[in-house]
Amino acid sequence: MYKTHSCGELRSEHAGQMVELAGWVHRQRDHGGVTFIDLRDRYGIVQVVADPARPEVGAIQEARAEWVLKIAGIVRRRPAGAENPNMATGQIEIEATSVQVLNQARPLPFLVNKDEDTDEALRLKYRYLDLRRERMQNNMILRHHVVKFIRDYLSERGFLEIETPMLFKTTPEGARDYLVPSRLQPGMFYALPQSPQQLKQLLMVSGFDRYFQIARCLRDEDLRGDRQPEFTQLDLEMSFVERDDVLQLVEGLFTKMVKDILPQKRLLASPWPCLTYAEAVERYGSDKPDLRFGMELYGLNEIFAHTDFMVFQNVIKSGGVIKCIVAPGCAEYTRKEVDDLTTFAREQGAKGLATLALAADGVKGTAQKFIKPEDVSAIQARTGAKTGDLVLFIADSKAVANKTLSALRLLFRDRLGLADPDVLAFAWVVDFPMFEYNAEDQKWDAAHHPFTMPKMEDLPKFETDPAQILSDAYDMVLNGYETASGSIRIHRSDIQQKVFQLLGLKDEEIQSKFGHMIEAFQFGAPPHGGMAPGIDRLLMIFAGEPNIREVIAFPKNQAGRDLMADAPSPASERQLNELQIKLDLKKAEEPK
Repeated sequence: MYKTHSCGELRSEHAGQMVELAGWVHRQRDHGGVTFIDLRDRYGIVQVVADPARPEVGAIQEARAEWVLKIAGIVRRRPAGAENPNMATGQIEIEATSVQVLNQARPLPFLVNKDEDTDEALRLKYRYLDLRRERMQNNMILRHHVVKFIRDYLSERGFLEIETPMLFKTTPEGARDYLVPSRLQPGMFYALPQSPQQLKQLLMVSGFDRYFQIARCLRDEDLRGDRQPEFTQLDLEMSFVERDDVLQLVEGLFTKMVKDILPQKRLLASPWPCLTYAEAVERYGSDKPDLRFGMELYGLNEIFAHTDFMVFQNVIKSGGVIKCIVAPGCAEYTRKEVDDLTTFAREQGAKGLATLALAADGVKGTAQKFIKPEDVSAIQARTGAKTGDLVLFIADSKAVANKTLSALRLLFRDRLGLADPDVLAFAWVVDFPMFEYNAEDQKWDAAHHPFTMPKMEDLPKFETDPAQILSDAYDMVLNGYETASGSIRIHRSDIQQKVFQLLGLKDEEIQSKFGHMIEAFQFGAPPHGGMAPGIDRLLMIFAGEPNIREVIAFPKNQAGRDLMADAPSPASERQLNELQIKLDLKKAEEPK
């Protein structure tokens, strides 16, 4: 072994011991003929002091940032007044007796001994250096603890961890598949799994009533801060359960995880609140509401039922809504600030934005002229708005009003610091619509996925009103993010066939794509359900990071490229010939 101890474990009780350490030079400084370095490994940092005039330690004077050293020395207490309370090892230092250079490091493209702003492309190109930073190391350690906790918690409750194939068939998860050509069967393709959805259901048919997997999932979709082309989820499934059985298990898992692993965080509520989809959208404009602050949406159609203002009149007559939010303490916003909010609202799809400023010297704002004093009082009674607040109105279709006010709500959350970053506001959202109508293709799409069980009492609506069918689907939301999605699954072949047919699939298409599922349900499939919390997204929130790249060891950039390995990259002519693939690059380069 190169070392007897890690750099982070030595304390005052080790004083007088001879130790051997190995790690990276975190910092080096010379003080009057004595050289100090901070030696670092993933366990911590320790100060080493040496007299470079002594031949056996002379190499320490030449050492530079990120050189790899092996150091032998004696642990001694630091002189009184020289202790460093900011270091776990700050009571001691190592008096070096020998220094060996294990490897040198050329000048770094950026500093790793402090967390300074660095161009993201540079960080991703040299990700192995970026990962040496303390923040990134802590993120990876947190990731390990979270995954280990999951494995231990579920194993203690009778779950089996079972791996499923990475080469499978297309799974209907709503994104493009990554296709893998088969050399042995020319012209045929595997698909990388968007999730193990079909396979975990088949495991239920197999009799493994409690399954989980730390599953890798791959989706060829447009990227953003909380989305990567490959990601990790906790995939779990249970047989002979109803919705609340699944919710109870997962709520228990994450409630205990926060207590044991994230003591610096606190839950907003326990047990977690549970909202229906309709309630969440009505109150917060979103099916993934951030519950750490109020600022709910309020419907005002009743108040303006007899208004003389033509814009509001026309919206109500056309079946639209008038809704508002109240921005606390923002009554003194300038005309430019209000104009900027109006521009933001239009970017969300709204036709405009009206405001009512409840200023100390009277009511002002763009809506002041057409809102009667009695309406102002009714609005205040309805919303709780008080002097000093700014009321923002959207008059539009329900979908546009909810979307716009939800976006404005989050804008004010960040601008006014309304949400405590140390609070975790878990909640459940249930009773989602089963289908969404695709006006462009003039057909019904599955709102969740086609293996979701509809509410049994809504089965007659398949023939009469598909828009009113609710599903037994549920989401786990946290601080404004959807962090898990799940459902009770279809286990009967007749219901599964009915869903596929409503989605417009022909019988031969159903058999070709999903025949194995239909057949499996005919061999005694048990009732079952589950969900799939996204580990990367949860870790992003737990670690207080702005995007999931910060909690993934080797992520892709926004364009889906691995800048470190320069991937994707061209395949050789020989590889393409083996797969009987011919590229048409001219067609690929044509403007879309």
